[in-house]
Amino acid sequence: MKLTINFVIVCILYLQLLEARPSKETFNGKCGYSGCPVTPTDTINIHLVPHTHDDVGWLKTVDQYYYGQYPLIQKAGVEFILDSVIAELLKDKSRRFIYVESAFFFKWWNQQEKKLQDKVKQLVEEGQLEFIGGAWSMNDEATTHYQSLIDQFSYGLKKLNDTFGLCGRPRVGWQIDPFGHSKEMASIFAGMKFDGMFFARLDWRDKINRFSNMKAEMVWRASESLGRNADLFTGILRNHYSAPPGFCFDYLCQDEPIIDGDGYENNVKDRLDVFYDYVKNMTKYHKTKNIMLPMGDDFNYQDASMYYKNMDKLIKYSENRKVGDKDVNIFYSTPSCYLKSLNDANELWPVENDDFFPYATDNYTYWAGYYSSRPTLKRYERIGNNVLQVCKKILAANLEDSTQNLNFLREVMGIMQHHDAITGTEKQHVADDYAHLLHDAISACDNDISNMLTKVLKPDPIIHGDLEFKPCHKLNESTCEITENSENFMVTLFNPLSRETSSYIRIPIRDNFYEILDSEGNPVKSYRIRIPEPVKSITGRNSSALYDMVFKANLKDITSYYVKKKDKNDFENEILLSKNVEKNNSRDFDIDNKKIKLSFKNGFLNSIEILEERKTIEFRQEFSYFEAAAGNNAPPFVNRSSGAYIYRPKTKKIIATEVEVERFKFDENVEVTQIFNDWISQVIRLYENESIIEFEWLIGPIPVNDKIGKEVVSHFKTNIDSGNIFYTDSNGREMIKRKYTVDELEKEPIASNFYPITTKLAIEDTKSRMAILTDRAQGAACLKSGECEILVHRRLLHDDAFGVGEALNETTTARGKFHVFFGQSDEATIAKERQIQAKQLLEPYSVFSSLKNIKFEDWQKLKHEDASKIINVSTILPESIILLTFEPFGTNKTLLRLENIYEKEAGGTEITVNLKEIADHFKAKSFEEATLDGNQWLRVAKRLIWNTEKEYNEIFNDKINEEDMSSPFDVDVANVKDDEEFEITLKPMQIRTVIMTRS
Repeated sequence: MKLTINFVIVCILYLQLLEARPSKETFNGKCGYSGCPVTPTDTINIHLVPHTHDDVGWLKTVDQYYYGQYPLIQKAGVEFILDSVIAELLKDKSRRFIYVESAFFFKWWNQQEKKLQDKVKQLVEEGQLEFIGGAWSMNDEATTHYQSLIDQFSYGLKKLNDTFGLCGRPRVGWQIDPFGHSKEMASIFAGMKFDGMFFARLDWRDKINRFSNMKAEMVWRASESLGRNADLFTGILRNHYSAPPGFCFDYLCQDEPIIDGDGYENNVKDRLDVFYDYVKNMTKYHKTKNIMLPMGDDFNYQDASMYYKNMDKLIKYSENRKVGDKDVNIFYSTPSCYLKSLNDANELWPVENDDFFPYATDNYTYWAGYYSSRPTLKRYERIGNNVLQVCKKILAANLEDSTQNLNFLREVMGIMQHHDAITGTEKQHVADDYAHLLHDAISACDNDISNMLTKVLKPDPIIHGDLEFKPCHKLNESTCEITENSENFMVTLFNPLSRETSSYIRIPIRDNFYEILDSEGNPVKSYRIRIPEPVKSITGRNSSALYDMVFKANLKDITSYYVKKKDKNDFENEILLSKNVEKNNSRDFDIDNKKIKLSFKNGFLNSIEILEERKTIEFRQEFSYFEAAAGNNAPPFVNRSSGAYIYRPKTKKIIATEVEVERFKFDENVEVTQIFNDWISQVIRLYENESIIEFEWLIGPIPVNDKIGKEVVSHFKTNIDSGNIFYTDSNGREMIKRKYTVDELEKEPIASNFYPITTKLAIEDTKSRMAILTDRAQGAACLKSGECEILVHRRLLHDDAFGVGEALNETTTARGKFHVFFGQSDEATIAKERQIQAKQLLEPYSVFSSLKNIKFEDWQKLKHEDASKIINVSTILPESIILLTFEPFGTNKTLLRLENIYEKEAGGTEITVNLKEIADHFKAKSFEEATLDGNQWLRVAKRLIWNTEKEYNEIFNDKINEEDMSSPFDVDVANVKDDEEFEITLKPMQIRTVIMTRS
């Protein structure tokens, strides 16, 4: 009887224990928050999160990583990870795993048989396999543009949604490896209705401070314009994204396994003692009794059984363990379940308003070099984005069902956003592979665009022959085979801005003379200007062009021009040009276009006068370079080398004290070519009726015969009294106020004040403002009042010892543009800057066709008028609204994103747009608003609500639980009674995504 009573007591205690801690039954076979374990408030809950971080290219190419090729470079094979993890999850329903990189997952998924795919779907539906983030790659946050970020999330999330339904939709961002974090990325997550984000990398001193003060988990206010609607709960991981020290159980690791046999090697107690000492220490840094422990690292789980067997033992032998006087639950979990536990705790959370740049790992390692590493690849990515937007719009407008080539470019552009792709922090052969992938994907979409133009313009085979449309993607080096070798040719321009606009077009030609006619037969004024010698000498340039023909194009949706060869004696404009061209080697002179006057001294731009305002600003632009630090990268790291990641400028060298110049003028169009030395040159341009100064720089190959790496900067000096304040954009969107600061302990005063600029840098005082707009991501700082410098190109001879294993020995020549704009320090100036940014983002896409013997009268028979109305939204969009996205999104469905590009702080207001014209033009059946990514209806999207500390609520008076800024936009066209039902309102900086269903 005594034995029986004792047995009953033991059973009762065991059952009570089961109620107190998660078990296999705790996971109820559901996905999402409903499948998460209930975490008791009086217990320390340890969330074990099995994960792998799989770089979509870094030391190896994307395919080399997937298939496990070249193990001597890195033992990494993603297909083995997914094979192994899926097999282990199927063995035990208590196990969980998260996966991030959709590019790799769908490559694996498409190779599996349906039987296994069905099992994987079941794992997703039961919450064992959970997707986190969901974009095509884990993107960088410093050098990426918001349009490309939204695109790659939209595409990745749609693939997950189409494959797994609601259970495949992530609720949490997992940005664990990017080198710093932007406010715009957090705002994008909020716009997609994510509930939170976790990351690992931030400045080492900031990290110490946050964990010491329990501020490592916070609510991040990501947008001043969008307010609480862009707030995002954000958590910082304590031990990078790795397992606790000593508890990595992967075959790549050296840590001891948990041995539970009967032999002398049994180490269960010792290993658990160490584990719980670590947990006890972790409790000091968290506001709740929940602790998340990532269990994984780079390319872990290639043999998942090793990890899971040891984690199973960790859970099994943790019964009856305590941390202090608290019971402990340890269980398999996910970041979203951890987030839900934090939300259930109903704590008050601190608030963050800044971003997390620059990132430093110690006093001498500011990761600011990658803002500018590989400038040609950064520019190529921006070209890829331009082609992608054109390809999407032209296919969507024509209801084209075949999206294979479009998806190819979408996927490659998603890969390009990876934090070791666009950043320039990959090995050289990987960078070459990215460029090849992008070239192939752009070419595929070029073919689709050409086919669509043929469909729209409807050339007659008898009259027009075999008319082909070919792009020239090397116009930045003045190269285009068709224009160089054709007597008559057509240039067709697609305007992705979806608003009538104008743009100056430059076409490379030999020494011929041409006349340009529009589709009505009206002559278009043009001028011919010699291509600068440094451009003609670019290494690898294969071109016979000697001149650029320049003209101003007035752009609708699609606009074509007829270009025909003329005899020099018959070409009045060319004669006029010859008479008015100024070529003068004098280094002191003035030029103007009746809006702006530029004064040069010793060949340098010395001052700028805004003629309409009669205001002169001292202004000097010059190039210099810093000698790159070349250390041994050994502790105590004082002698670290500058490398692909980090920026360690040392001695500064001025490139030139006098500059060789040539100046050319035609009407009010003026160009000045500056040659600083045999590897740096620049063209400064003023265009007629434009108040923008264009600087087109050419740098490279950077010489290293002296065995010294070089960091080249473009330096702008003005008399604007900006003090120590300047402004940089966040991924091309809202501006962030920066303050130049150097404390007494700062070891790197330059690098510590460098910030990423994706599109714009600005300084101002009470009277004047200068904005510098860039054509690619770069790093910049304003280290003195009125002065700013932009890091434009780098060539280094030493590795910085952060893993890439080779020097950033960039031998390329880079050519790029700055557009500099001056104005009053007022809202109107900032509005103008936004317009310039929009035009730079959505540049005209040009294709060329050799017309051979086609006469103008026959060319005119093409359907130019039909082509010019392909999207037909230009008349309804006010200047502050752009059609950010117009793309195919499934059968008879088109996705539209409308963006109000003005900031609240810069005078932005609510703007209402009526979409009736779009509805009529595309025979729309309905509109329904979705989340930013387009994969969830806004009317059903809900987010967790977070309570913030009192100080935050006193500063910001808007409601804590504020609903969405406006009601979802849902229109059933058949039941519309009033045109006002087509109206949609956008607040400053708001992007609204609408799915249009077509007949």
